[in-house]
Amino acid sequence: MIQLSDIPLRHGPETLLERASATIFPGHKVGLIGANGCGKTSLFRLLLGDIGLDAGEMSVPADWTLAHMAQEIQNLDRPAIDFVIDGDERVRAAEQAVASAERDGDGHAIAHAHAELADAGGYDAHARAGSLLNGLGFASEKHQHPISDFSGGWRIRLSLARALMCPSDLLLLDEPTNHLDMETVVWLEEWLRRYEGTLLLISHDRDFLDQVVDSVLHIEHQQLNGYTGGYSSFERQRAERMAGQQAAFEKQQREVAHIRKFIDRFRAKATKARAAQSRIKALERMEMLAPAHVDSPFDFSFPEPPSASNPLIHLDRLSLGYGQTRILDEISLSLAPGDRIGLLGLNGAGKSTLVRALAGDLAPLDGQFTSSPKLRVGYFAQHQLEQLDPGASPVQHLLRQDSTALEQRVRDFLGGFDFRGDMATGPVANFSGGEKARLVLAMLVWQAPNLLLLDEPSNHLDLDMRHALTRALQGFDGAVITVSHDRHLLASTVEDYWLIHAGQVTRFDGDLDDYRQWLRSQASAGRTEASSPASGPDRRRGQPAGRARIKPVQNRIDRLTREIDAAARTLAEIEARLAEPALYSGDHHDELQQLLQQRQRIGEQQAARESEWMEAEAALESLQIPGGSEP
Repeated sequence: MIQLSDIPLRHGPETLLERASATIFPGHKVGLIGANGCGKTSLFRLLLGDIGLDAGEMSVPADWTLAHMAQEIQNLDRPAIDFVIDGDERVRAAEQAVASAERDGDGHAIAHAHAELADAGGYDAHARAGSLLNGLGFASEKHQHPISDFSGGWRIRLSLARALMCPSDLLLLDEPTNHLDMETVVWLEEWLRRYEGTLLLISHDRDFLDQVVDSVLHIEHQQLNGYTGGYSSFERQRAERMAGQQAAFEKQQREVAHIRKFIDRFRAKATKARAAQSRIKALERMEMLAPAHVDSPFDFSFPEPPSASNPLIHLDRLSLGYGQTRILDEISLSLAPGDRIGLLGLNGAGKSTLVRALAGDLAPLDGQFTSSPKLRVGYFAQHQLEQLDPGASPVQHLLRQDSTALEQRVRDFLGGFDFRGDMATGPVANFSGGEKARLVLAMLVWQAPNLLLLDEPSNHLDLDMRHALTRALQGFDGAVITVSHDRHLLASTVEDYWLIHAGQVTRFDGDLDDYRQWLRSQASAGRTEASSPASGPDRRRGQPAGRARIKPVQNRIDRLTREIDAAARTLAEIEARLAEPALYSGDHHDELQQLLQQRQRIGEQQAARESEWMEAEAALESLQIPGGSEP
């Protein structure tokens, strides 16, 4: 187990931990949480040996293998799949031993090296790495591309895949869901639940924590405080403790009243959909969690939005894309004042493309786009963080938006986003990603929009800021369209979901639990028939075509499964023969060489079959879409 006793931790002159203690038991999955800058990443560096202790004691089992996500990748010419396989150092060492033995022509050494390679899982390493890459969203044809071909977000995914490839006793993951879409987050949750080692996870995604961890380590007041259960359990336990503090009572009551108001708003619409009922239950649970965030430094709300005619936006047979490439085709939909929409869809399906068009940043290829004369759009996207003026302060950024505003009023407003004192008046050049995201959100709120377009607004935000954003959105009376992999944010702030798939935008009839269930499902041609976005006669006419597309893919999977099983049995027979000591006498040299060559050949064929099987499974899944009707 990992034992920390009376340890200090500092970053320059700043004290992060002071005489802190904690115990992490083998096989436990622990969420490490706390405000930005409290010492989470520094604690990881301590465990990795990058920094040392000035006092106290730390013990980590000497025989444990540690894996973690590297923040920088050096060898940019290396193929992606080779970079991932490099994470399994035992496989690479065994491969080198095989190569060395074969160069020397030593039969005994060759046999021993091949046995070590088999024991290390070398013959299925390529398939394992391919499976990780597929799960993290890499198309099969890109597995051999050099790392330099991928952007920063995709390189982080490669670093994550490499960490997962390592057969580790301790896995350290720092914000692994950043830059992941919801589908990939669900895949990662399932992978981590199967992981048998000890996991220490830094994340600001509460639903992700709830799905993965069985305990929480909270850094607060320079101490490590342990809680049993996932993040929701932590919130309840901390809420119970903080609710008894008189100084927090008044703010707690305002929080509860705010949430009750939003519950009442949902309850009035609850009869229109089962999804609304589930959100009401989630909001009712939030009532008892309010005290857990009573000491949050964030406190802001959206102003009353200006009135506008209905519809706010109307699209008539709109087509969107880039150059000659069409991403979305013949979209017809309307958005009314007060609509609250969450966009669902696979990575690259066109969610951000639709949001950009609604924001006016992307001209349509065809069709008509009309909007209310009084439409006022507030648009949040990640690229806006890089468009901030590094030499200007938060106060200056807001005054540039509204030159008539009083500076003191701007300062008071920015205080709700925790920009106080020198931070409000100093340049943003040295701001972290989370601080830049908070400033962009502050600028958006200041605009008093009646339509919010939010493209991954919670990236880089810590848990307290996400909670404050959720509360503010619950109280916002305008229209909202949100793209987010933060399921708690979606479930708490939107009322309906639109699915973007195969170039179309359709209403998703269900909630996030239904969407998650679909993402997990892997089989059944009937699933595609039931999930066709057409309805009535059009749906019935589409069924044979759906079956026709799925049948050859399913047949290919069935054939590959049989071949993989047969090859596995053959490999097992070869391994059993190679385990016989008599085989290594001089009389059996030719048979030994034949068996080694046969094992290598079948192993390579098996890896190719498994890679093809994974591609076929991905193709089958892409043909299975959840149902709906045009919004």
